[in-house]
Amino acid sequence: MAKSNRNRVGDALDLFVEGMMPFVVQEMKIRHKDVWEDKVRDIMRENPATASKAASANIPWDAALVISVILSEWQYLFRKKLGPGERAMLHELSDFRNKWAHQEPFGTDDTLRALDTIHRLLNSVSAGDQSATVDNIKQEVMRVRYGELTKREEKKANKEALSGQPSSGLRPWRDVVSPHPDVASGRFAQAEFAADLAQVLRGNATTEYGDPKEFFRRTFITEGLRGLLMGAIARLSGNGGDPVIELQTNFGGGKTHSMLALYHMCSGAKVADLPGLDVLAKEAGIDALPKAERAVLVGTALSAGQERVKKDGTVIRTLWGEMAYQLHGKAGYLMLEESDRNGTSPGSDLLAELFEAAGPSLILIDEWVAYIRQTYDTPGLPGGS
Repeated sequence: MAKSNRNRVGDALDLFVEGMMPFVVQEMKIRHKDVWEDKVRDIMRENPATASKAASANIPWDAALVISVILSEWQYLFRKKLGPGERAMLHELSDFRNKWAHQEPFGTDDTLRALDTIHRLLNSVSAGDQSATVDNIKQEVMRVRYGELTKREEKKANKEALSGQPSSGLRPWRDVVSPHPDVASGRFAQAEFAADLAQVLRGNATTEYGDPKEFFRRTFITEGLRGLLMGAIARLSGNGGDPVIELQTNFGGGKTHSMLALYHMCSGAKVADLPGLDVLAKEAGIDALPKAERAVLVGTALSAGQERVKKDGTVIRTLWGEMAYQLHGKAGYLMLEESDRNGTSPGSDLLAELFEAAGPSLILIDEWVAYIRQTYDTPGLPGGS
């Protein structure tokens, strides 16, 4: 049985709590030390939505409480990590949560707005897994809405055909052009506008971004992108090129797309399988594209306050540890393990040993500020200061 919009919002609220609670608890412990739970209960008593649960043995975290704690402690605590935009979204989410709690129905527009708000708030604290799940729920709602619109247009067209009286005005655009398959399937938002390095790394990105051949088939190689790729080819081939490149563009200027191009170019795929790169390879005077070990660090997908456990049981705390593990597996992590456990940066000698062991390496860093702001004025985090 298909879920209702209200059920989808309820699921997203649960994910909001799951992703935000570790961040809230971490910050409250740092500010209020041993009495942080007492402070939370005081906040619960002041809020009608949570007052009845203030005497519970364990703190009953839900969306209403998470929002109340952040807003109540905003001035002296959470404004250091979150901005005015996040504060406005929390107020908006509080309204959606109250609507959900009072069994009110959710239209498609309100559902999409609530899901997008939750998705953005989770990204603001780098709750990557929960954020990705909420985004999947949002895509599902968009596909349902597209299906409803399509049926409505078909019903209208059939009615006109039977009556023999076409409607006045311009013909519907669907009768003039055929939408691309990803638009027709209702997946246009994710496929066209949501390049995400973390999704590609996890292996759950759409083929438009996750598959090297499909990515380059859809990518027009501009002069800027061409210069970036040629510089990387030169560097990884030992023929010069800059070792560090900082991409600076306005929002939507193509930074993530450019990094994805580097990621796929260094995947070991054949030149013939990556449309457009055959020209670059010929210009660079090489027969095969350089292969590199790749590390992807996305600030919205990594939490400075939580350890990450890999499939082989390796526990990682810092960005340095994450980078080493991605480049050279557990052996790479063990080279930096002491620094990772202490939450400090490794020395240049250790990094040189790591890169020598890993071989040619490509390290991509995106959404840097989202990660760094978690560590501001917050000592004792697994990720360091």
